[in-house]
Amino acid sequence: MKFFRIAEYKLLAYRLGLAYLFYFLARVAFYAFNHAHLSVTGVGEFFRLAFYGLLFDTTAIIYVNLLFIFLSVLPLLRNTKSTFQKVLFWVYFAFNLPAYLLNFIDVAYFSYNKTRLTTNDWALVENEHNPLTLLAGFLVQYAAIFGAFLFLAGLWVFLYKRMKIVEEEVGEKKPYFVSSSVVLILLAPTLIFGIRGFSFKAGVIPLTVMDASKYARDISQVNILLNTPFTIFRTMGKNKGFKEFKFTTEAYIAQNIKPIKQYQREVPTKPNVVVIILEGMGAEYFGVMNQKTNIPHYRSHTPFLDSLAQQGYYFTNIFSNSIHSIEGISAVTAGMPTFQTAWVRSGYAQRKVSSLAEVARSLGYQTLFAHGATNGSMNFDGYTHQIGYETYLGRTEFNDDRFYNGSWGIDDEPFLQYFAQNINTMKPPFLATVFTLSSHGPYTVPEKYQNRFNTGDIPMHNVTEYTDLSLQKFFETVKKEDWYSNTIFAIISDHTTDDYYDYYKQKIAHHRLPIIFFSPNKNLIPQGSSDVLGQQIDIFPTLVDLMGYQKPFRSWGRSLLSDKTDETPRAFVTHTQFYQLIQGNYIYVLDLQGELVGVYDKTDLNLTQNLKDQVGQNEEMKKGIADMRAFIQDFMDRIINDKLQ
Repeated sequence: MKFFRIAEYKLLAYRLGLAYLFYFLARVAFYAFNHAHLSVTGVGEFFRLAFYGLLFDTTAIIYVNLLFIFLSVLPLLRNTKSTFQKVLFWVYFAFNLPAYLLNFIDVAYFSYNKTRLTTNDWALVENEHNPLTLLAGFLVQYAAIFGAFLFLAGLWVFLYKRMKIVEEEVGEKKPYFVSSSVVLILLAPTLIFGIRGFSFKAGVIPLTVMDASKYARDISQVNILLNTPFTIFRTMGKNKGFKEFKFTTEAYIAQNIKPIKQYQREVPTKPNVVVIILEGMGAEYFGVMNQKTNIPHYRSHTPFLDSLAQQGYYFTNIFSNSIHSIEGISAVTAGMPTFQTAWVRSGYAQRKVSSLAEVARSLGYQTLFAHGATNGSMNFDGYTHQIGYETYLGRTEFNDDRFYNGSWGIDDEPFLQYFAQNINTMKPPFLATVFTLSSHGPYTVPEKYQNRFNTGDIPMHNVTEYTDLSLQKFFETVKKEDWYSNTIFAIISDHTTDDYYDYYKQKIAHHRLPIIFFSPNKNLIPQGSSDVLGQQIDIFPTLVDLMGYQKPFRSWGRSLLSDKTDETPRAFVTHTQFYQLIQGNYIYVLDLQGELVGVYDKTDLNLTQNLKDQVGQNEEMKKGIADMRAFIQDFMDRIINDKLQ
């Protein structure tokens, strides 16, 4: 007989305690697999982060276990019965194991993303025709990580079953219901208290992703403090990342940020433009991009592109404004950088925006965009039509699945030849853009080349070499065509991906990209190179300039080949939890509210020595912070208030 339910409440505490234990073990796994990207000075530092991480674990555990908690405490008279306990078991693990799996997906994905997953990342798969196939490939590729998940999940189930409740009949029902009701009344505010981050202070909002920075001594540590269910829950249903700021005046923005560009290049004959966007191929893989990095035993994986760059004009100090492919495409084609939330995946993406295709069409260009993925993948086809590309070529138009790679789409070699064939049907001047595919995970080299491209240190090296060969064959094909001699080729990556060398595992260096301009006509593109600071969104105004467009247009980037001296070289380095700016001698890091987090020397690519204490005596630092805030203000204003065109 029982009146009070002490044993049940102890069992509930034990089961919730298991969740805390296994979230801690997931944090250990996260650090173990990603320590190269995380700055932790020792075991004590890790446990300090794990302790503060309990704030974020509590929120996630309560969200995930709300149904289980209420079923456990509701006075149902039969709570200790074996049948009811079985129901609780299945409810517990039906919610906890999928949430726990998110942590391990993040263990694998973090080396690519460099930040915790959010609901923004769902857009990467929601338009895919084969998400289960992609997930299966992902699990195989990271078998060790998911083996760890399965082991820990099995251990969790084992420990859950170790503590059982003895079946008891309810004695006097009145004290049973009264005591249970008191617990329920107290439970609701307790859960809210935990979800909010143990605070009911007036004016204090519930715990958010940004709160992790309060407990981090290095930017990378926020990823140890957080857990993936928390970042998913806290970014649900948010178009957010977009809010208006009032840091400065419009006059300051116009003078220092110059969001409206205008060039006066005289172009007697409009050149054709071919833009080649490389999937995931950061500067690390290019020999010409690493002549000054002093990486021991470095080797290039792009022999053809290296030779092409040396015949054209290439830039070695360019940084990415995007993390994912669709963001990279919008950065290149419309000059739109990505921070907390990608504009291209927000509700604002349906509005008009200045774009390369729009400018080209105003000058009489035909426009085409080609990508070998299944049509609808990441909504590339819809996006490119929206910004002005008249024709889209994908896997459907290619219409020959003998060359389908089994996961994403058509292998690069045949698709680039198909792209060349379609260029030949266009009337000059034209803008033709292609986005390669084979260097995307799971990094599959076509069977006929597997004995040739198999010596890379990581799988990405092998597919990079294959894409490089595919581009060599593409150029061998197109150089025979009449239009070739009056064509500018612009080559850039959509984002960076796997790092092999320690130099590129640094927080800022990870985002270095190649930009290569080439033309057989040296009057269009001279021969040379530059280490001037630049960014991915600079390619949009550079090509607008090279096409001879002389009207004003919106761009936060600048033409890399203009002789204008009043445009400041800078790079807004992408991050979903901070704003990062390289300008002049410093790297600036601000949180999502525009508050200063750190200032670092431009050579401190891993952000190790924070110089923010020097800001008060350093005018250049003050100017850099003011410029970053001015950009944030203008960026948000133009998105929210429909001023992107």
